[in-house]
Amino acid sequence: MAGWHIDGQYMETCNCDFICPCIGSNLTARPTEGDCKAAVAMRIGNGEKDGVSLDGLSFIILMHSPGPMADGGIKVGLIVDERADERQARAIADITSGRFGGPLAAITPLISENAGIERRPISFENEGMAWKVSAGELVEQSAVGVPSASKEGEPIYLENTAHPVTPRLALANAQVSHFHAFGVDWDDTSGTRNGHFAPFSWAA
Repeated sequence: MAGWHIDGQYMETCNCDFICPCIGSNLTARPTEGDCKAAVAMRIGNGEKDGVSLDGLSFIILMHSPGPMADGGIKVGLIVDERADERQARAIADITSGRFGGPLAAITPLISENAGIERRPISFENEGMAWKVSAGELVEQSAVGVPSASKEGEPIYLENTAHPVTPRLALANAQVSHFHAFGVDWDDTSGTRNGHFAPFSWAA
């Protein structure tokens, strides 16, 4: 199996109340509303697979879990940056499938449905601890980090989690979550939902 690597910035919101039950239970707790809808957005700073450069591209994994994530039955769909050519899109799809190793390989057995791939312009915006991501009409989400009382200008971090993206997550309040793709529909602007952001580094 050829090696690959990507690293960059991750940001996510979901429909669970702040703080997400999955994090403190190693994915075994029931989501706040019984099911989980989440958009995991990734901006690649640098990376490559099979000699194909993925620098500067973004993708979003949209997912729905009908119950506790550890119980399986998860549906996923992939939104790929419209700037990616066919080889780049295929490389991102391979990486996110988990079939080529890396962090997502561990959750592949929990996925029961791959709902396909869409292409959209994906935008990442950041100012301090505030993050925004959009993908056309399919995804719009924003989150603001919870300020640390011990380190000015930094968020509170959760360490050693079982999260598939990275074990170290910044704790954030989701401000906006609009998901409309692959049969996953969710709209919320309450400011009471869960969010995370963090640098990430994947390799296999």
